[in-house]
Amino acid sequence: MKIALIGYGKMGQIIEELAVQRGHLIVFRGNSINQEWKSSSGKPDWDVAIEFTNPHAVVDNLKHLIQRNIPTVCGSTGWNKDYEYIEELVRLSETSFITASNFSVGVNLFFAMNRILARIMNHHEEYQVSIEEIHHTEKKDAPSGTAITAAEQIISNIQRLKKWKLSDLTHESSDLPISALRLPQVPGTHTVNYVSQIDTLSFTHTALSRKGFALGALLAAEYINGKKGIFTIQEVLNINID
Repeated sequence: MKIALIGYGKMGQIIEELAVQRGHLIVFRGNSINQEWKSSSGKPDWDVAIEFTNPHAVVDNLKHLIQRNIPTVCGSTGWNKDYEYIEELVRLSETSFITASNFSVGVNLFFAMNRILARIMNHHEEYQVSIEEIHHTEKKDAPSGTAITAAEQIISNIQRLKKWKLSDLTHESSDLPISALRLPQVPGTHTVNYVSQIDTLSFTHTALSRKGFALGALLAAEYINGKKGIFTIQEVLNINID
């Protein structure tokens, strides 16, 4: 495939390394300075674009990519409020699109287990649930998109919970608290805790490097190339627990 990288920070560089190993060609590397592609007319000779930028740039980037009918993988987080707008653009343009709070294979297995456990724990009100996430200091949004996805899965399966809340000293019994910590050189750790008066049940996903996220994004790009529509990372990874 001919791949355009929209965002060429640490993640973009790792994606390039893995893409070349898998026989793909990187034909464009875009960053906050290199924005000329947005003003060019016509569709670039790109098979797929992979977008990893930040919450402030992502929606504008996606708009320009989708309006040019470029199949797009989006790994940026922190833009959920604009999802329906982007979804409508994809439908109108008849291209392909996939986004995920996390493209890591391991994290999406973590999500599958999270949903199953939450269904079981719905019947055990003696356990209080919380989420802890730790990321590198360069990460802009808090809590992470991965933590929010895990929280939404839990809330949809445990009836006594109504919403998640960034952890502080005060929260309602119907809130799911999320603590977000930022430390140097931490790719990402997410832990779900169920705590009762007699024991604690916890499970954790710890990323050892960014390569897991990059590989998942490349698998998604390979999956949507030549297709039309909106897809999920669960389809890409063939994860189905329903």
